[in-house]
Amino acid sequence: MREMKNSGVAWIGEIPAEWDVLRNKNLVYEINERCDADTRLPLLSVSEYYGVAPKAEKTDENTILSRAETLEGYKICEPDDVAMNIMLAWKRAQAVSKYHGIISPAYCVYRKKEDAPLNMDFFHYLIRSDLYINIYKRYSTGIIESRLRLYPEKFLSLHSHVPPIVEQQEIAKVLDVKSSQIDILIANQEAQIEKLKQYKQSLITEVVTKGLNPDVEMKDSGVEWIGEIPKHWDVVSTKQLFDIESGATPKSDVLDYFDGDIVWITPADYKTEDVYVSKGRRNITKEGLMSCSATLIPTGSLIFSKRAPIGSVAISATELCTNQGCLSCIPKTDDDVKFYYYFTSVFTEEFNLLGSGTTFKEISATNFANFKVTRPNKDIQKELVSYLDTQCGKIDKLIKIKQSKIAKLNEYKKSLIYEYVTGKKEA
Repeated sequence: MREMKNSGVAWIGEIPAEWDVLRNKNLVYEINERCDADTRLPLLSVSEYYGVAPKAEKTDENTILSRAETLEGYKICEPDDVAMNIMLAWKRAQAVSKYHGIISPAYCVYRKKEDAPLNMDFFHYLIRSDLYINIYKRYSTGIIESRLRLYPEKFLSLHSHVPPIVEQQEIAKVLDVKSSQIDILIANQEAQIEKLKQYKQSLITEVVTKGLNPDVEMKDSGVEWIGEIPKHWDVVSTKQLFDIESGATPKSDVLDYFDGDIVWITPADYKTEDVYVSKGRRNITKEGLMSCSATLIPTGSLIFSKRAPIGSVAISATELCTNQGCLSCIPKTDDDVKFYYYFTSVFTEEFNLLGSGTTFKEISATNFANFKVTRPNKDIQKELVSYLDTQCGKIDKLIKIKQSKIAKLNEYKKSLIYEYVTGKKEA
């Protein structure tokens, strides 16, 4: 067993006898190089999940997209620089870059000091390890968690433990190999989840447009993307089945409008996979409801996201109201709402084609009201819903098992990194 010593820093604890402890300011320094408006450097993102990578959003011409009107003033980041989102450092949003590009001017860039005894591949693992993430959170400044920031002066004043340079290189190589092996296993599980989701989508599509009897006589639905449907089914507009209400938001600066007893939701408060929605991030008061054009929506209504993104759907499990990003479909017939939950959940692409807008796409209440859906008789609707509940339940169970495996692999990866960068395991 290797000899250990007290690091002299309480939160670091014991480290191998031959390791050292240095302040970050003796290892790296802040860089503030800015780009011009006509820069050709790629825009990079900094993620808690994958570190630093080229931003995925691109236009049809393959030019990088940014929310800003111009990239002038963005910070330049070179290979082996540390890129840090200071607002999310406590959530692992910092990493050593492999790319030459630019990042948000709100982020920080740190570069290795020329004489620092530091291997940047090792440092990448160190600053993303659980030990350091916890200390970054402790030393971040902010009133609430979502406002925490790890400012440069604080980051540079913190300590890092530093093995001999050769051992740093060995640790980084071992972790590169082991992390890659784990990432392959995770990617395999993610691919299987994607296949299961695609199968679920195709199953639902087949059932809500064709039914369960392969021998039933078919007819043309009159809607190209629906295709043929059973002869005795109808095609109707959503407005024939539902009263469609838009939502609204009370003025955010009036405190008396919020933290009441009325559930108020936005598209961010539910996902299609959840089926039912019963709570939002914030409730409103009766005064808040009366102050805007929001409507109380009864239990058992279909809640549809008309933007950001279009097509997320759920069924209200309690009386609630929504913001303007949702359309609420209040049943006006005794048709099975869950059948239409399934129907609307799989035709996101068709809804998006009806959307319009420049900053983000949005489908209007009118276009949604005229959207075509199939309408079997009530008994068949119940039969199809029962079948889909069973089959989708099985698929969802398999997905959860694989998601659990991914979570365990990620935890194993984090623990492995922790053990190597703290010297509990030898490379």
